[in-house]
Order: sequence, then structure tokens, then C-alpha cells
Amino acid sequence: MNLILNGIMAIFWLMLLYYSFLTIAGIIDRYAKQKRPELETYPSVAILIPAHNEGVVMQQTLEAMMAIEYPGQLDVFLLDDQSQDDTKQIAREFTTLFSRIHYIQVPKGEPIGKSRVLNYGLTITDSEYFLIYDADNQPKPDAVTKLVEQAVPTKNACGAVGVVKTINAKTNTLTRMIAIEFQVFQLIMQSGRWRAFKTGSLAGTNMLLKRSVIEELGGYDPYALAEDAELTMRVTALGYTLPVVYTAETWEQEPESMKVYMKQRTRWMLGNIYLLEKAFLTRDFWRGRTLIHSLQHIMTYLLFIFLLLISDIVLILGLFGYAFDEATTPLIMFWFMTYLVYTIQILAAQELEKTATPRNVLIGLIMYFTYAQLFVILLFRGMFAYIKSKIRKETIVWDKTKRVKIEQP
Repeated sequence: MNLILNGIMAIFWLMLLYYSFLTIAGIIDRYAKQKRPELETYPSVAILIPAHNEGVVMQQTLEAMMAIEYPGQLDVFLLDDQSQDDTKQIAREFTTLFSRIHYIQVPKGEPIGKSRVLNYGLTITDSEYFLIYDADNQPKPDAVTKLVEQAVPTKNACGAVGVVKTINAKTNTLTRMIAIEFQVFQLIMQSGRWRAFKTGSLAGTNMLLKRSVIEELGGYDPYALAEDAELTMRVTALGYTLPVVYTAETWEQEPESMKVYMKQRTRWMLGNIYLLEKAFLTRDFWRGRTLIHSLQHIMTYLLFIFLLLISDIVLILGLFGYAFDEATTPLIMFWFMTYLVYTIQILAAQELEKTATPRNVLIGLIMYFTYAQLFVILLFRGMFAYIKSKIRKETIVWDKTKRVKIEQP
């Protein structure tokens, strides 16, 4: 019993030290001024926007695309995947007024999802770089330029990844927590990995990639629901890097209800379970910088959630009068340190983003007991759906996130 407990605690302490290291590295990276080199020539860029029934946000998205300022050739391709609302009508109006906007009707195909749509978009464009934005995104006018200016001169870079901010963060407590989560992941973890290991993770949106690299990889994996994470693994395995450009910003909306949130995050969990399975079967995912991402997935989607579950069990049994003399002390100590590191990350991200209001700080202090616990539920939901799909030999299909009308930031 003691040997097993000591082994588990050793793994958890290593995980905690790793996250503490990334936190420090991320803070150092954010306080270091990011250089912005100007290029003599700017490569052509195609913005690809996958869309399915996005009429409620389409006008604002295309208006933001027209506001982008880029010194080189820039074209925007709206990839309409069988929309049944007014997405097509709105996009067509923009194409008649602006030569930059192109409306593309994506043919029906299987499997349904973002990856297949992006693969089609790559076949009808020929730019040197392409840039992905989700259909609800409103990037800042200089976002594309900043991404390109970091990608082109960086050694072995296959692109660059920017920052995603929450446009509806102030709607309710849930959206505030999601916004804080994004700040921690992008402003602390992403910056920390880039500072320490010179590797970044694609974020699904606001990400720039070189066309020749995606062609070398054979395109997106059409069965990957977390296509950004899966592609990150493959480009890193080839030796490419992804600079993190925290000044290249885009705004997007996040789920405003728990029902929509659980559907979206279950899809994300399914995508990451699929990636974990693929990682265990792919030797190249455990070499060089790719090892960092593989370990990150194991720690985030297995070890961290397992730790949450263990701490919940110990707490519940303790409330009913049960005690584990040999295990209680180290588990309580580790639980306390985990909460401390988790909360420090949140408060540091708020300070870096200048969002440390009394309400946000209070929310940050309780997120470990509330928001973080949702990941235990998500893991069980994801595992159940994944195992069921395996038994029935069914393909898990893409589940679109519901949009709402939101004013611009």
C-alpha cells in the first residue's frame, strides 16, 4: 500500500513541479517585450472560415475580416458546409461589395466536421500561408500581420498561433470562468512552453500555417474532433515550431449556458481521447518536442482529472467519518499545493491581462472547487461516448456550438 501510494504521489509531485515551472516561464515570457520585425515582402495568406448555420454571427465576422490590415495579398474564404439559414445570403452580399471575400459552397461528404471542410478549403486555394478563424471570430486588424511577422523569420516555424479572447466574458459566471481558463492556458501555459521548449500549440482558431507543411502531412485528419491538438502533434513530430504571438488577438464567444458548454466540451474531450489513443500507437509522438505535448495531454486529461477525483473521494469519505491514516496527510498536502498552484496561475493571468477585478479574483479563488470539477464529469461523459462508439463501430460526428448575437468588444 505504501509503495503504491508513494509512486502515485511521486507522479503527482512531478506534475505539480512541471506546472509550476511553466507558470514561471510563462510569466517571464509575457513580461519580456515581444519583438515585431518588419518584413521586406509579405507572403500571400488565405483566411479559411468553416461555417454551418452561422447567420447570427456572420455579418460581424465578415465585417471584422474586412477591417484586417495586411501589407500582402489577403483573401477570405467562407467555407459554407451545407448551411440552412441565412449564412449564404449574408456572405453573398459581402462578395458583391468586397473582392477580398469569397463564398465557397462545400460539397456534402463524410465524415461531417471541421477537418473535412478545411481539407476542401485547401484544395481550392493556393496561398503560401493559410489562417483559420472560427465563424464567430473578430480578430484585431493587426492580428494577421503580427502572426506572419513572427512565423516567417523564426527558424523551423511552420506558422504561428495567436491568442483567443472571450467577447462575452461578462455575461455570467460561467463565461467569466471560461475567459479565465483561456487566459491561463494561453497567457501562462502557452507562453511558458514557448519560452522553455520553443514549442506552441495550435488553438483551433487564430492560427497561421504554411501550406507546404500541411501538404507534407497529407492534410487534416478528418476523424479528429480536436483537429488543432492532433495537427500540433504531427507538425511538432516533423521538427517544426509554432511561435506563440500573444499580441495577435481575436475575440470569440463562449457558451453562456451549462447545456451548451457540456456539449462543446464533451466534443473536445472526445477529440482528446482520440488523440491520446493515437499518441499511444504513434512512436513519433514520444520524441523530441512532441514528447512535451504528449505528456501535456496525459497530465491534463488523465492525471489532473484523476487527482480531482481522488481528492473528491477523500473529501466525501472524510465527511462520513472515514479516515486513511497513512494516506490522508500526503493527499491533503498535495491537494493544498495543487489548489495553490492552480489559483496562482489564475491570479497571474488576471494580472497580466489587467482583468483582476474583485469579482474576477473571487471567481478565481473558487474555480478549483467549481469549474475544475466539471472536468471529472466531462471525462466520464467522453469515455462513455467513446467506448460506445467503438463497440457500435460508429463514427463520432462533429457537434456545432450554438451561437448568440453579441455586440463587438
